[in-house]
Amino acid sequence: MVELAPRNSQARNLIGVQPIAIGVVALVLVLFGIGSIALWRAFTGNAPETDRMVAARQLQARTAQVSEALVEKTKGIEETQQESIDQLQVVQDQLQTMRKQFAAQQADAKKLSDQVAALTEQVEGLRQSLASAQANEPSAEPAPRTRSKATRSANRKRHGSRG
Repeated sequence: MVELAPRNSQARNLIGVQPIAIGVVALVLVLFGIGSIALWRAFTGNAPETDRMVAARQLQARTAQVSEALVEKTKGIEETQQESIDQLQVVQDQLQTMRKQFAAQQADAKKLSDQVAALTEQVEGLRQSLASAQANEPSAEPAPRTRSKATRSANRKRHGSRG
C-alpha cells in the first residue's frame, strides 16, 4: 500500500522554512542595493535623470536652432527663387520685344526688297525701250544737207551773184 503521509515530517518543515528565508534574504539585499544607490547619488550629486533632462533640453534647443536655421534658409531660397522668376520674366519680355522688332525688320526688308525688284524691272524696261528706240532710228550719223537748186538760186539773187 501507499502511504499518504510523509515519512519524514522534519524534512518537510525545513523545506517549508527555507523559501521564506531565501525570500527575506533577497528582500534585504534589494533594499540594501536601493539604499546604497540612493546614498551614492546623494553624495556624488550625479543623477542620471537630471543628466537625461539636461541632455533632452539641449537636444530640444539644438533642434529649435536647426529648425530656425532651416526656416531662414528656406525663406532665402524662396526669395532667390522669386528673384530668378522675376528675372526670367524680364528676359522673356525682352525676348518677345526682340521678336517683334525682328519681325518688323523682316517686313521692312521684304518691302525694300520688293521695291528694289520693282525698280530693277523699271530700269530694265527703260533699257529695253531705249535699245528699241535706238534700233528704230535710221542712222546715228547726221546726213549732209543738200540744198535744192531753187534754194540756191534764190539765195544768189538776194545776195547778188557770187560765184
